[in-house]
Formats: sequence, C-alpha cells, structure tokens
Amino acid sequence: MRQLLILYLLVVITGCGVAKSSFSPYKKYPPEVLQKDYAIYRQTLEEAHPGLYWYTSKDSMNYYFDKGFQQLNDSLTEPEFRKILSYVTAKINCGHTSIRPSKTFAKYQDTVRLGRVFPLSLKLWQDTAVVAANLNRRDSILKRGTIITSINGLPMDKIVDTLFSYIGTDGYNRTNKYQVLSNRGYFGSLYSTLFGYPPAYSINFIDSMGRAGTTLLRPFFPGSDTMARARAVPVRRLPQPSRKERKQMRRNSVRLLKLDTTSHVAMMDLNSFGRGYGLKGFFRRSFRALKKNKIEHLIIDVRGNGGGSVTNSTLITRFLSDHPFKVADSLYAIRKRKTYSRYIQNDFFNRLFLTLFAPKRKDGKYHFKYYERHLFKPRKKNHFDGKTYILTGGNSFSATTLFASAIMKQDNVTLIGEETGGGAYGNSAWLIPDMTLPGTKVRFRLPLFRLVIDKNVPKDGRGVQPEIPSFPTVDAVRKGIDYKLVKTVELIKQNKDSNQ
Repeated sequence: MRQLLILYLLVVITGCGVAKSSFSPYKKYPPEVLQKDYAIYRQTLEEAHPGLYWYTSKDSMNYYFDKGFQQLNDSLTEPEFRKILSYVTAKINCGHTSIRPSKTFAKYQDTVRLGRVFPLSLKLWQDTAVVAANLNRRDSILKRGTIITSINGLPMDKIVDTLFSYIGTDGYNRTNKYQVLSNRGYFGSLYSTLFGYPPAYSINFIDSMGRAGTTLLRPFFPGSDTMARARAVPVRRLPQPSRKERKQMRRNSVRLLKLDTTSHVAMMDLNSFGRGYGLKGFFRRSFRALKKNKIEHLIIDVRGNGGGSVTNSTLITRFLSDHPFKVADSLYAIRKRKTYSRYIQNDFFNRLFLTLFAPKRKDGKYHFKYYERHLFKPRKKNHFDGKTYILTGGNSFSATTLFASAIMKQDNVTLIGEETGGGAYGNSAWLIPDMTLPGTKVRFRLPLFRLVIDKNVPKDGRGVQPEIPSFPTVDAVRKGIDYKLVKTVELIKQNKDSNQ
C-alpha cells in the first residue's frame, strides 16, 4: 500500500508538472473553435445583457458583431482572440462589461517573469499627454511633466483614439477613458498589445522650457533592473508585519479618516465600497469622531473609488443626506434563463435570486422592487450637517455614482473635480457573473440588471458633473500638485473668511 501511495503521488505530481509546463501563451485555436465561442458570446449578450442597445443601436451592434466574426477565419492565440472580443465589447458602451483572460492564462501571467515593457506612465486628458513616471530612472530627458506629442511617428491623438476603441465605459464618457489610460501601467500595456514591442521607441516631446525634441526610448526590462538593484543594494531583512497589521494596512489603503481638530476640517479617503474592508464600522466610528471633534468641513475623496457594495454606499449617504432618497428609479433584469446558462458563473443562484427578490412583472422584466420603492431615511445619530466636499474623477464609478447623485443637490454639498466615470443616468450592473467560453476558456463579465438612477437626468451618456470643475494641468503634473485638493482647500478658506 505504501508503494502504491508513493506511485500515485508521483503520477499526480508528474501530471501537474506536465500540465503546467505544457501551457503555452502562443497556442493557437482553430477557426471553428473561435467561431463557436464567438457565437455563444454574441447570443448570450443578445439574450441577457439589459443595456446592449442602450447607447448603441441594434443595427450598429449587429455591424460590430459581424465585423468581429469576419476576423475569425484563421487560427488565433488567446490574446489575439481577446483583442477582437474587447473591440466589439467596447462598442456596447457599458463599463461593467469587459473581457478577461482564461484562468490558465491569468495564472501564467501571475507567475511568468515580465519581459520588456513600455517604460512610461502617462497622464492623459483632452489633447494632452504628459509623462507621470519613467521606469528608466536614468533618463534625464523624459522626466515627469514632459509633454509627449508622438510615438514612432504616430501623433498622440491618433494613438489615443485607437486605444479608446478597446476601452468600455458607461455611455460616451471620455473622461473615464482618459483616466483608465492614465492609471499606472495601463497605457503601456494596451499600447503594446495593439502596436507590438519594437526594439526602441522614437518619442517626440516638448520639455519644461517649451522646446520640441526627439529622443530614442529603450524598453524597460523588469528582470534586469531587479537583478541590478539587488547587486547594488545590500539585502536587509526587515521585520515582517503581523497578520493583524497586514489586515489593517490593507484596510487603511482603502479607507482612512484624517482629522485636523484645530481648523475643524477632516478628510476621508474612500477608495472602495467593496465588502471586506470593515466599512460599516468605519463609517460609524468616523461620523462619531466628526461630531465629537466638532468638525465643520468634511472632504471625501472618491476619485479612486470604483464602486462595490450598494449597502455600503447607501450607509454613508444616510450619514450625509438631508432627505429620504431612493437608490434607483428602476432596477430590472430582462432574462432569467439563458441558452448557455451552464457556462455562466453562479447561474443557479442568480436565477434563485431573481425568483425570490425580482419576480417577473407585467412588462416581462424582472424588477427588483425593493430598491425601486424603498426610501432610505437619513441617520439621526451622528449625522453630519457641516460642509461636505466630494472629490470626483474618471475612476469614480458604479456605486460611487449612486452616492454622489443622491446628495449632490444639497446646499451643504459641493462636488469638485471632473465628471464621474460612472453614468449619471444609470448603468448595467448589480449582479455581474463571469461567463466562460467553452473552447478557449476566455471569460467576460455579464451584468444582469439595468439600473436607472434618476429618470429625470438626460440619458446623454455622461457622468455626474462636478459643481466646481478642476482639471489637470501640465504644471500640476510636473510639480506633483493635487490640483483638486488645492481647489478644495481654497473653497474652505473662502467659506471660513465669509463667515467671520
């Protein structure tokens, strides 16, 4: 028995080793496999996506679906197939619908050593691209704040328009797309996916003195840089934080309250409404502390908040709202059973949810009536009645848009910054399972509910607009200035001066 057990373990270990080593990111799938997966992808979206034709007409979507299918006449690798799917998916104009790699490919990406990467992180906005960081630390030309006008002979506006074609967003929100490209590493990753990995990049730029120039930019090799730094810096073993300390550090990276009891100003960094960050307790403690310390001005920074639990966004809204509010004017799904339900994550439980909480109504849709009808009342205990300043931007998404929409019209609330990435009128979200295509195992996110936040808001495909716009400038990027926060501090000072 012992020998059989050892033999069995050797077979399992060897089998795992062979499976791991046999995976190749360059594996090509034949056209018939790609076409079958694509047909399942299209049919499922047409059956179940509640906002498929919300911002793109049926005729236009059919054109893009057909265009994608026409590119599947030859064998493709998974990344090549995902590139086609991403292009078509972006045409839905839904920020919650996106393409994801297969689990095997994602695991490979997590373990493989990165090769060459595009070395620049850029801050982009209308007609402007500025260096925010350069991985080549010895580069004395392309420093922070340098304006980039072209890469390898292609003007930046042409490059950005090409990249935009592969980025999904709510409606026609360009602010969100600019911000996505500005998120660290995203521009370089998408640029390399679409334009390849040349041995060098010819960069046209304008420096801090306004002088135009051209330079040759070498790719960055993370492995070589890591080894060079290891040789240059002696290894020192630092004490490792405990499990409790790591948990607290993780939570502090998401939510943190800073108090200035002298000036009676507080700032709350809130980078997620997701579960697992102890937000309910954090909100209760925070608003208790605001009352105890007689805080008069509260800054809430949700520029990096991509959303999460509506329960959490509703709770903080109750601490700030001066009136009862609804989460949505309408919230419904259009389909319970799908032809390819077996490939959809948690489909049984999603259908059970619809049966219990969103039964089919006379209009043929599955309405979640609780959120359509229920009025949430403001919290009485530790309610904050002082001045509130909400910092928004292109990364403010999903539940963050619900939060901003609910209180933005109050006299004591001011939105500062740029429009939110999430749609002001509504979005397709709530339950968002992954669907795994059977042949390639490529996944895509499939939102099941359509949510209309406020039916009286124009359905123009834009985000929630700030009351006080504050846009990036080249000088602010060059000097590392938080221009939105600077503007907020100025407003607080003006408010204090006017009350003296």
